[in-house]
Amino acid sequence: MNFNISKAFQIVEDKLEGWLQTLTEMLPNFVVAILVLIIFYFISRIVRLASKKLMSRFIEQPAIIGLLSTIISIVIIGSGLVIALNLLHLSKAVTSLLAGAGIAGLAIGFAFQDISANFISGIIMAFRKPLNVGDIIETNGVTGFVKDIQLRATILETFQGLHVIIPNRLIFQNAITNYTKTHQRRVDLYVGVSYAEDLEKVKQVTEEAVMKNQYLTDDKNVNLVFEGFGDSSINYRVMFWVNYSPTQPNYLEARSEAIMAINKAYKEKGITIPFPIRTLDFGIKGGEKLEGHLKTLQPNS
Repeated sequence: MNFNISKAFQIVEDKLEGWLQTLTEMLPNFVVAILVLIIFYFISRIVRLASKKLMSRFIEQPAIIGLLSTIISIVIIGSGLVIALNLLHLSKAVTSLLAGAGIAGLAIGFAFQDISANFISGIIMAFRKPLNVGDIIETNGVTGFVKDIQLRATILETFQGLHVIIPNRLIFQNAITNYTKTHQRRVDLYVGVSYAEDLEKVKQVTEEAVMKNQYLTDDKNVNLVFEGFGDSSINYRVMFWVNYSPTQPNYLEARSEAIMAINKAYKEKGITIPFPIRTLDFGIKGGEKLEGHLKTLQPNS
């Protein structure tokens, strides 16, 4: 029994001596590893601040700037940790750590596919800048002002005052109409006139009426094209360009002013815009009074 105890103490003593020798041999590497971690920590702080200043020139969203700078800082610290472990001859630990991080990343990616897609879309949108806060856009069937661009979603305020939250993935994948980036817009009006009208006269009267529109561009080009024969009218489209400003409703005002001008000119010139119903036409022009025709149809008294 005494022999076994003394042998056990000898084994422990040998083990401790081996550890002490290893520690003594690795002490310089351990100190260097600590210094490496400290140096990489300060480097990460400096790079993080510098990256924030640099990205603020290209990205307007503070949340995205903070996320990207944090990721850069973590990558730098992780690089320092890998170097420190290699100095301590713990390469197997480094391999296990990287493998574990890869597996964890895959698991998180599969578990949160939609969230990850929204984050990535938000980051890409921050660099490409298809829209900015304050822009008037139309996307995914919603039109309104961009109130906020977050990491996960974009918030729109409709013209009716409603707040709509749209995931960044949907905005990135679908079409976006940015009205703020437009300085001129074309107004298209679809009108129909009676079959009995002189089309050359209709064209002249219509163009003269629209030419008075105060919102027209400097070239003041007005185009009218006849497009087809309808059930009760000959249909045409009048097109003209107006100066556009998203902050003012001049597009709608220009459209409204053109409609009123055309309607007034047609009344003054006796041009008929037929109702979209079927009528009985007893004369050259639709809408004539039937009183005289009814008298001719009455039997002689």
